[in-house]
Amino acid sequence: MLLAFNWGLYIWAVNAGHVVETSLGYFINPLVNVVLGVLVLHERLRRLQWIAVGCAAAGVAWLTWSAGSPPWIALGLAGSFGLYGLVRKLVAVDPVAGLGLESLYLFLPALGYVLWAELGHGGGFTGDWGLGIGLLLVFGGAVTAVPLIGFAYGVRRIPLSVVGLLQYIAPTLQLLLGVWFFREPFDASRALGFGAIWLGLAIYAGEGLWRSRRRAPAASGRAVG
Repeated sequence: MLLAFNWGLYIWAVNAGHVVETSLGYFINPLVNVVLGVLVLHERLRRLQWIAVGCAAAGVAWLTWSAGSPPWIALGLAGSFGLYGLVRKLVAVDPVAGLGLESLYLFLPALGYVLWAELGHGGGFTGDWGLGIGLLLVFGGAVTAVPLIGFAYGVRRIPLSVVGLLQYIAPTLQLLLGVWFFREPFDASRALGFGAIWLGLAIYAGEGLWRSRRRAPAASGRAVG
């Protein structure tokens, strides 16, 4: 249900012209994971990590104040995917099997919704879009599933610090698409809020890389000894 909510909100937001705010949600998501780790799993944060979380919180607060309301789309995306990650961490299930079970659980509700939509409630498969668009919608599922499976296997083969940095590529591309392709507004006020969040991410990622590089020589020294 968390994954369905996340994907559904993302699809609606993109079609409603909120691509920039969806990118904000996935920028915030890594730091939401940090907060959940502290609150639920009782993990401890180092000083720089607290500073990073504080910068991100300040950015969200600024965006809320300047817009007159919280960035609900971004917070909904970050919160739902963060909770999904927490559940997957607590429940030991193989990545591919887990994704298959999640899709199976959602199959009948999704099929029911598609049938309801096609019976005169805004469905697209029997509309004027044609077969080509219909096939794109169907095979769009693979565009989501294949990267998730690849991520599940790739995360076991590369350092976690590298994984953290790679996760910022997708929201960066979303932001660039929203601003340069879809021409969504991105004024100085928004840039200031995003900047505070990016600063927090940079501090958090930089601290993690620094510590991983410090541990590597120490571990190799112990191995040689």
